[in-house]
Amino acid sequence: MSEAGKRNPDCAIDAIGLRTTGTVRYNFGAAELYEEAIRRGEAKLTAQGALVAETGQHTGRSPKDKFVVRDDSTAPHVWWENNKAISPAQFETLLADFRAHAAAKDLYVQDLVGGADAEFQLPVRVVTEFAWHSLFIRNLLIRPQAAELDRFVPQMTIIDLPSFRADPARHGTRAATVIAVDLTRKIVLIGGTSYAGEMKKSVFTVLNYLLPQKGVMPMHCSANEGPAGDAAVFFGLSGTGKTTLSADPSRTLIGDDEHGWGPHGIFNFEGGCYAKTIRLSAEAEPEIFATTQRFGTVLENVILDAARVPDFDDGSLTENTRCAYPLDYIPNASRTGRAGHPKNVIMLTADAFGVMPPIARLTPAQAMYHFLSGYTAKVAGTEKGITEPEATFSTCFGAPFMPRHPSEYGNLLRELIAGHGVDCWLVNTGWTGGAFGTGRRMPIKVTRALLGAALDGSLNAAEFRTDANFGFEVPVAVPGVDGAILDPRSTWADKAAYDRQASRLVSMFAANFEKFETHVDAAIRGAAPRLQEAAE
Repeated sequence: MSEAGKRNPDCAIDAIGLRTTGTVRYNFGAAELYEEAIRRGEAKLTAQGALVAETGQHTGRSPKDKFVVRDDSTAPHVWWENNKAISPAQFETLLADFRAHAAAKDLYVQDLVGGADAEFQLPVRVVTEFAWHSLFIRNLLIRPQAAELDRFVPQMTIIDLPSFRADPARHGTRAATVIAVDLTRKIVLIGGTSYAGEMKKSVFTVLNYLLPQKGVMPMHCSANEGPAGDAAVFFGLSGTGKTTLSADPSRTLIGDDEHGWGPHGIFNFEGGCYAKTIRLSAEAEPEIFATTQRFGTVLENVILDAARVPDFDDGSLTENTRCAYPLDYIPNASRTGRAGHPKNVIMLTADAFGVMPPIARLTPAQAMYHFLSGYTAKVAGTEKGITEPEATFSTCFGAPFMPRHPSEYGNLLRELIAGHGVDCWLVNTGWTGGAFGTGRRMPIKVTRALLGAALDGSLNAAEFRTDANFGFEVPVAVPGVDGAILDPRSTWADKAAYDRQASRLVSMFAANFEKFETHVDAAIRGAAPRLQEAAE
């Protein structure tokens, strides 16, 4: 539905008191939003027809500027050690100032849905200051049919005003940038940042709060499905390979980043993909590369050459260059966003220490240990201030988006894995032959070959060894894969240096897991890595 130039002082969102004397443009399509973004100087066209915009100072998320309202409803249920609190009064002041800031602005409104399973859907109204932000979120969430828009009733509202500047003294924020989430009223206020990814992650945060109460496991994962209906989910933080590895031409793509697992199986929260494009090539990732050549795709912080052709090797603005496109731009994407219960769970880690093997088979207890640990590396540019990979532990492979205590998500996942007999694997897409700076990134061909064997079931028939430090099982030989790379210690020229790195990483695991000790049983505590004497 398009209502070009419609002006409505009520803005159709008067439930939260937002009014404007400017023009409100409702549910514009891609062509109209292109015209608006270019007319306003927000973005420009590439030679192939995509829209490219720059996000300015913020080229990634700002997790330190995210706040959750602490009220009577949320106080007992939110994991406050992980979520910064803001008072209801501070949020109300912030909301009033957002209303005042928007009072004379032209605004763009998209009515969208989070969740492909009708039983658990969240209708979301997104109000943006920028036209290109409206196109971005239109690509990323699920678009209702035209007939459904006539009776659309939002249960969540996002107001995204990049030109708004928060006042720490007045609003209780850290800086001028703010992402404030009222989980009770389901209102999100985003100001002081033009990074569009904050909008989609705000929807994810709210779903992560709501769905566990309904017996649905929200997951920071990609998902695909084989020809026989054998679904797989891929947990991992940004940059670990969720999008790349789930875009397999031999399997149906369910989604690349956020899913739920409930009584009917798995379902995508989104209707689009948000893929990293740094060093993207048609040879390595043809399906994703092709989307960057299409009208409707939004490119973020991608440099264009003199002919307006994207240079995906240029990271001068950020390593976190991105493209946002509708899911159906991938030829083998699911049309429903749904699949049955998964047969395999993959946990992706980008090990900056170069200690982890390229793949390991996990027992259920080990799977829970590594899910709660969430070890990976923050990849350059994904968050403000991160300029090179650094080791981190992000519980549930998505701590910044988890309002509840990790044990709630962990217990849900454990029940689902046990109930459906799921095989679990830990896959290292990080470094081999040395730590970051001396080793090299794990070859994607190796990762794809090992994943293929895991997903088709053949890897279960391989010979396995027990890793001396981590206790999980590692294949000794896999057809088509150099056996040396399966043993990370053998890839290091300096074996003593490997042992020191392994010792350091094991100690980090132990220190990180201390906060979960009282929340898990003996089997999961027993799955912790323990440093052994390495053989020469």
